[in-house]
Amino acid sequence: MYRLLIADDEALEREGIEWIVNRMMPDTFRIMHAENGRMAIQKAAEFHPHIVMMDVRMPGIQGLDALREIKAQNPQVKMVLITAYEYFDYAKQALSLGVQEYLVKPAKRDQIAAVLKRLVDEIAEDRRDRNEQLAVRDKFFQLLPLAETELALHLMSDQVNETEVSQLADILKLSVDKGCAIVLAFPEIGDRKKKAYDTVKTYTHDIAKDRCGAVVSSMVHSHMAVFLLVNPHAGVDAVREGAVQLGTKLAEALADQCGITISVGIGSVQSGTAGIRRSYYEAVFASKFDDKWGSLYRFEDLKTAERSGNETEPVNGGGPPEESTYVELAIRQIREEREQNTTNMLDKALAYIRDRFQEEISLEDTAEHVHLNPYYFSKVFKQQTGETFIDYVTRLRIDKAKDLIKNGDLSLKEVCYAVGYKDPNYFSRVFKKVTGVSPSEYRIQLQS
Repeated sequence: MYRLLIADDEALEREGIEWIVNRMMPDTFRIMHAENGRMAIQKAAEFHPHIVMMDVRMPGIQGLDALREIKAQNPQVKMVLITAYEYFDYAKQALSLGVQEYLVKPAKRDQIAAVLKRLVDEIAEDRRDRNEQLAVRDKFFQLLPLAETELALHLMSDQVNETEVSQLADILKLSVDKGCAIVLAFPEIGDRKKKAYDTVKTYTHDIAKDRCGAVVSSMVHSHMAVFLLVNPHAGVDAVREGAVQLGTKLAEALADQCGITISVGIGSVQSGTAGIRRSYYEAVFASKFDDKWGSLYRFEDLKTAERSGNETEPVNGGGPPEESTYVELAIRQIREEREQNTTNMLDKALAYIRDRFQEEISLEDTAEHVHLNPYYFSKVFKQQTGETFIDYVTRLRIDKAKDLIKNGDLSLKEVCYAVGYKDPNYFSRVFKKVTGVSPSEYRIQLQS
C-alpha cells in the first residue's frame, strides 16, 4: 500500500478526501491526517508518505512552506496542492518546489482519483527504474573481480589485445600509462592458497586505495603478481617507494595471517602496457634471485654481472628468456585450467538441465547448482552453447514434445504437462514458434 498524507485545517475537507480516495481507489492507500503545516511536517518525518495533498492556506506554517520542508526531508515525495485560490504566485512557487499536480476546491472525486492514479503510476515507474538501476549496478560490481583478474593476465602475457586491455582498464577506472609490478613467490602452501590469495587482495586494495590503482592476479603456479598503476605524471621515486612498502606489508601480512614466508620481487617503473609487462618479467626474476625465503629485491638493485660474471642486461622483454618462458607456460596452464573448469561446469549444468527440463527449472537454480553467480553463468552458458538458457531449455522441451506426439500415447494436453509447461495455450504458441506449426497441425502432418 502507498502512504498518503492529507493536510488541511478543515476536518470535513480531510474526511471528504479520504472517503473519495477509499471509494475510488480501495485498498491502495494508508491515509494520515494533519490539521496544520507543523503537524504535516511532523507526520511526514514520521511516516515518510509517498504522496502529500496539502492545502495552501492553513494556520501557522503555510502549505507551501510545509511542502518545502517536507521535500527537503524526502526528495522523492509526490506533492499535490489543494486551494480555493487560483493565484498565479501560488502556482509559480509550487512549480519551483516540484509540485506537478494542482486541485482547486471543491475538487470533484473523478479529478482527485485521476491525480492520485497518475502519481501512483509515476511512483511504480520510479520503483522499476530504481530496481533496474540497482540490478545493473549489482551486475557491474559482480563483474569487477573478473575484470581485474583478466587485466592482470593480459599484463602478464605477450599475447595481448591492446583494445581489450584498454576496455578492462576503463571498467576498473584505472590507467595503464605507467606502473610497476610486484611478484610474490610462494613455497608449497597446500590448501592455504585461497586464504593467501584473499589476504593479498584485501591488503593490497586497502593499502593502495586513494594512492594509486592496483590490480591483483590469481595465483599462477607458485606466485602472484600485483600491478601498481599510476597516471603518467606520477613521480617514479614515489611509485618505487610505494611498491617496496606494499611488498613489505604483504610479506608481513602473509606471515601473520597465513603463516607463510614468501619472497618478493619488484620490477622497475615503466610506461605503457608493454613496459608494465617488462616490469613483471623483471619482478619474476627478482623474486627468484636467490634461494632464501623472506627476501625482497628490486630488479634495479640487481646486477646480472654478480651471477654471470659479465655486464649483460636481461633480454626478451626485460626478463631472461627462461623467466619469460616460465611466465608464458604458467599463464597458458592457468588459462587451460580455467577452460577445463568451464567445460566441467557446463557439463554439470547441461546434465542438471536434461534431468529436470520436464519440471520447473530456472537459470538461477542451475547457476546455484554449479556454484556460479547467475549473471556470470548466463554469459558463459551463451558463449559455450551458442544459445541462451531459455532457448536451450525450450529446444529440449519441444524436441521431447515432438517425440511424445509421434509416439501417440498422450493427448496434446498431457504432452504439454509432460514437457514442463502448465498452460496448454502457451505450450501451443511456443511449439508453433519453434516448429512453424501448432501441436495439432504437427500431429496431422505425422498422420498424413
